Amino acid sequence: MTINYPSIKDKIAAFIRSKVQESGASGVVIGLSGGIDSTLTAYLAVEALGSENVMGLLLPEKGITSEQDIDDALEVVKILGIGHKVIEISPVLNSFSKIIPDFDKTALSAKGNLKARTRMCILYYHANLMHRMVIGTGNRTELLLGYFTKYGDGGVDIEPIGSLYKTQVRGLASYMGIPAGIIDKTPTAGLWKGQTDEGELGVTYEMADKILFMLVDEKKDVSAVKKLYPSGQVDRLVSLMQANEHKRMPPQSCDLL
Repeated sequence: MTINYPSIKDKIAAFIRSKVQESGASGVVIGLSGGIDSTLTAYLAVEALGSENVMGLLLPEKGITSEQDIDDALEVVKILGIGHKVIEISPVLNSFSKIIPDFDKTALSAKGNLKARTRMCILYYHANLMHRMVIGTGNRTELLLGYFTKYGDGGVDIEPIGSLYKTQVRGLASYMGIPAGIIDKTPTAGLWKGQTDEGELGVTYEMADKILFMLVDEKKDVSAVKKLYPSGQVDRLVSLMQANEHKRMPPQSCDLL
């Protein structure tokens, strides 16, 4: 999976610029988590549009979002010189728990998806106010595996780094001079305490990218991939792709013809 990072940077910046111009929007709104994906996307957006046309929203949850992540996101804001807001979402989430009968506080996945969808609503609220697009931060690994919340972090207008595997995201981030502390931190969606991406996926991003590249890009048979990589991990990734295919498709309608 060799990649020409200078060329890719220019292509993604041109993509962002063209999509914003086509939509007639005045800029973009992006959710900044302090992680590598949102940071790289913000860098690319500024490269494409200029700092004055990029708004970063920090949407932490009290007691869940780490201070380090907030500090890292604020550092990105400072480096890029973009406008930003910090909106603590706990009051909104608490209101859901009060009005939903029998709200299950132990259902981590359901609660996590609710948080992601709350953040989506806030991003689009600001995008509507400012006549801007919501720019997504999902990478190719996550999109293929369905490792995102439908109508949450998957609810965006464009996905500029959606063709880059996670390991390629790290390479481009390094090329663009993103702080090493952000590049090297453990990936997490921050949906609950102790949650990590690789813990949920059951495989490292390095391993996932190699397997997915063979399955999807090289179109190798599953049996061929299993000769090179652990059978259980290959089956796990194939299962995730199949189970989450609906996330990558528009809602289906009944064909009456």
